Amino acid sequence: ICWTLQKKILGNVNMSEWKAKRFWKRSTIEKVGNCWYVKLDERILKTPAKADMVLPSRALAEAVAVEWEAQQELIDPLSMPFTSTANVAIDKVAVQKVEVANMLASYGDADLLCYRAEGPSALTSRQASVWDPYIEWAADALGARLHPRIGLMHLAQDEIALNVLSKLTHSLSVYELASFHDLVSLSGSLVLGFATIHDYATPVDIWAASRLDEIWQEEQWGADELAQEAANIKKASYIHAKSFFDAIHAL
Repeated sequence: ICWTLQKKILGNVNMSEWKAKRFWKRSTIEKVGNCWYVKLDERILKTPAKADMVLPSRALAEAVAVEWEAQQELIDPLSMPFTSTANVAIDKVAVQKVEVANMLASYGDADLLCYRAEGPSALTSRQASVWDPYIEWAADALGARLHPRIGLMHLAQDEIALNVLSKLTHSLSVYELASFHDLVSLSGSLVLGFATIHDYATPVDIWAASRLDEIWQEEQWGADELAQEAANIKKASYIHAKSFFDAIHAL
């Protein structure tokens, strides 16, 4: 449900369709009030929806400018993750912030960390040892106590805890939500998303926690090359999402 909803809400800011050639000599940044702009020569950088690329921090503006400065004769959108995430924030999230926050908050009622296997004992023990600390952290640091369930049958979580998580999600800015979206949707866990932005553990360790079941299967049956390649791409996207979030708050 969450995946279908997020595709409906966020759609696709598809920079990969661009075939434009480089038309500028240099990229720079400029501060106006509390906002930062990226300029290609004297032109303010625009999003695919033709909005000004307005950014909340110098670090984020610099990251976007570096991507544009690195382009060669042809623009390679796949080499510009900061630009892509900023496009999503401005063109997609900003115009439907409540819907995006609602979609992400809904992960709390079906959080990956709460669905435990019935067996074998080695797997259930690993789930408990890796996932329980995150659930305890959420209860202590966020004030939201979620409860594990055995099996895949959905059982609603405590409404008070879900309301807390929802309020925290809605409090994020449109730029934060753009990166938080990837942290939550890629991991399948609202708790892991919050743990990442609050630096409870490294993004690499949290990503590994989100793949606990897949890693277990690989240990039992061997790794599938295509699945491993897809997982590596998702891992890179996860780490980028945290880098984007950090750039928002960098001094």
